[in-house]
Amino acid sequence: MTRSNPHADVAVIGGSGFYSLLDNARQVKVETPFGEPSDAIAVGEAGGRGVAFLPRHGQGHAIPAHRINYRANLWALRSLGVRQILAPCAVGSLKRELGPGSVVVPDQLVDRTGGRVQSFYDEGAVHVSFADPYCETGRTTVLKQCAAAGSAASDGGTMVVVDGPRFSTRAESRWYAAAGWSLVNMTGHPEAVLARELALCYTSVALVTDFDAGIDAADSVSQQEVFSVFAENVGRLKDVMSEAVTALPAERTCRCAHALDGMKPPPLPGLP
Repeated sequence: MTRSNPHADVAVIGGSGFYSLLDNARQVKVETPFGEPSDAIAVGEAGGRGVAFLPRHGQGHAIPAHRINYRANLWALRSLGVRQILAPCAVGSLKRELGPGSVVVPDQLVDRTGGRVQSFYDEGAVHVSFADPYCETGRTTVLKQCAAAGSAASDGGTMVVVDGPRFSTRAESRWYAAAGWSLVNMTGHPEAVLARELALCYTSVALVTDFDAGIDAADSVSQQEVFSVFAENVGRLKDVMSEAVTALPAERTCRCAHALDGMKPPPLPGLP
């Protein structure tokens, strides 16, 4: 990163449909100690606020969920000044009442991934609180913007994150549903916990694209179905994100900003 790089305090991590959020966007390539981010970061303005957009899977959805360099992505955003992140994502539903097209702002997460690097800190005792994985201020802001846009979102729910790239078996899906979980996803972890380790606010906004395999005995999930439903609804989600990035408070009063209070984490290269 160079000094000429622009500044942003809010970021959206999502799909390519979100580029048009930004005015006069500039593509910024950021070098990180953890390798390359998924792609260049678009930095511009929305509502007079500096906003960054990072395509989670890279251009053209080239990087599958289990190969995303989550540490590089979060470090790159933090290095540009980002303190608040909105993270729209596609999910499968584990509840009949949450059909395709539903928007959910989850409040809990279950990690069922394996082998993903999920910490910046390989030395020292850095045990961040993760009891509530999402920023409550961010969640409240998104829910208000959804209501104002006439696109009501479900408040709360547990998102279970799996490795992918395959979809769940029917047995796995029924197991997750029996546990009381609401959604299944492939990218929400370690993205959320890495944000917490950098004391960033992180809010997941989930768009339901399908019923997971165990919900409907007659059908199963297909990639074509997921991509089709997402494409049909991304405009609605983009409108909500566009309003939410400017509605987030400029001054943070949430607990996220204090995630590292009382600890002495090893300094991360290149970050203040």
